[in-house]
Amino acid sequence: MIVTQIFIGCCGVTAVFLSQSKSFKRRRWACIFGLVAQPAWFYETWEAQQYGIFALTWVYFANWLRGFWNHWVVQEEEEL
Repeated sequence: MIVTQIFIGCCGVTAVFLSQSKSFKRRRWACIFGLVAQPAWFYETWEAQQYGIFALTWVYFANWLRGFWNHWVVQEEEEL
């Protein structure tokens, strides 16, 4: 459980850090780190019977997936 929490922390901090970068090339990686952490979030919240946070995890998953779609699948020029 400790390893999973460390993994969540590292991925989460990295995702937030990258999401605030001035560089578009770095910012687009935020959703990747966010998505990588999601299975650990699902596992930890379910095992801890934190069902409200488990439900919220689905919202985060949907938003990280939206970022993945916008930055990796549909590649448009960055708006200023």
